[in-house]
Amino acid sequence: MHSVPAFAAGTPVALGMPTTPAAGLLDRFGRRATDMRLSLTDKCNLRCSYCMPAEGLDWLKKNQVLTSDEILRIVRLGVEQLGVRELRLTGGEPLVRADLVDIIAGIRAAHPDLPVSLTTNGVGLARKAQALKDAGLTRLNVSMDTLHPGTFAQLTRRPFLDQVLAGIEAASAAGLDPIKINAVLMRGINDSGAAELLGWAVERGYELRFIEQMPLDADHGWTRQDMVTAAEIRELLAVEFDLSKDPRERDGAPAERFEVRRRGSTELLGTVGIIASVTEPFCSDCKRTRITAEGKVMSCLFSREETDLLALMRSAPVSAESDAAIIARWQEAMWAKPKAHGMGHVGLGAADFVQPDRSMSAIGG
Repeated sequence: MHSVPAFAAGTPVALGMPTTPAAGLLDRFGRRATDMRLSLTDKCNLRCSYCMPAEGLDWLKKNQVLTSDEILRIVRLGVEQLGVRELRLTGGEPLVRADLVDIIAGIRAAHPDLPVSLTTNGVGLARKAQALKDAGLTRLNVSMDTLHPGTFAQLTRRPFLDQVLAGIEAASAAGLDPIKINAVLMRGINDSGAAELLGWAVERGYELRFIEQMPLDADHGWTRQDMVTAAEIRELLAVEFDLSKDPRERDGAPAERFEVRRRGSTELLGTVGIIASVTEPFCSDCKRTRITAEGKVMSCLFSREETDLLALMRSAPVSAESDAAIIARWQEAMWAKPKAHGMGHVGLGAADFVQPDRSMSAIGG
C-alpha cells in the first residue's frame, strides 16, 4: 500500500479516485479507512430512548441481512485487498445472532493477526463470553449508562442491569481485555452519576468512554440543548477526579483519552475517554468505514448516502472478477466521503446537516 502525505483538513487531495485495490479505501481529503465497523444485525433486545422507540423498529428480514459467508467475504476483501487493519463487529445487538461465535471463528481462522472487537449491550454476554474468547474475539465494548437498576430501566425500557453487570464480569474472567464501557449521559436522568460510574470503572480496570448523545435516535427527538456536552462531562467528573490528557497519540481514535486521578492525588487510577462527535468533531482524522447489516457502505456515521454491496455480491458467483467489482464499488463509496458531518460546534443549527433517517441500531456503531 503506497503512503499518502498529510493534507490540510478539508483540502481535497490532488489524486484521482482509486482504481486498484492497493490504493485502499482512500477519500478525496487524504484520509484512508483502515478501521471497519461491520453490523451483523439491526435487531436489539433493549429499547434505549436515545436510539429507538419503545415499540421497537421494523426489523430486516433474514434474506435481507448478510449471511455468515458474505460477512467473511467482505472481511477478506477489506483485510487482504483494501488495507483494513482492525475490525469491530456491531449491531443492533450482535449477541442475538445465533451464528456469532461461528462468524468470529471464521474470521480468526482466515486472519490470525486481525484485532477483532465486539460492541454489545451485555445482555446474554455471561453465557457467551468464554465461547467468544475461544473463537478468537480480541476485546469488548459494552454499552452501560448507569449503575442504578431504576435508571437503567428508564433509559433502556428493560430491567436487565444485573445481566449486563454479570456479562462484564464474565468477559473479564474470560480475558477479553481491555474492556471498554460506553456510556451516554442524558440530562436529568443519569448525568449526576457520571463520577460514580467512572470510579466503578477504574476500580475494576475498565476503560470508561462517555459519548455525547448523537442525533441518531429513531424518534428524531434529539436537541442540542438537551445533549450533555463533552465540556459538561469533564465538569461533572472534576467534582471527584483530576483529569489530564493521556500522553499517548490519539491516532484517529474517536475518544479523547484522559488520565484519571482522585482530586489532589498523584496516583494514576486509569483512563477515561470522551467521544465528542457533536461539539468537538474529529472528522479530519476519521479512519472508519461502515458496513450495515444489509451490506451497504456508509462512509460516515451521519451519512444519508449508502452504497449497496450485497446486491452486487449476490449478482454473480464468487470469483476474482466479482471480487474486483465489489472492491471498486466500495472504493467509490469511500472516495465520496464528506470532509465533515456538518454539525459544527452548534449542533443542528448548521445549515448543511440533515439528520439521517436511520437510527444508530440500524446503522451499526
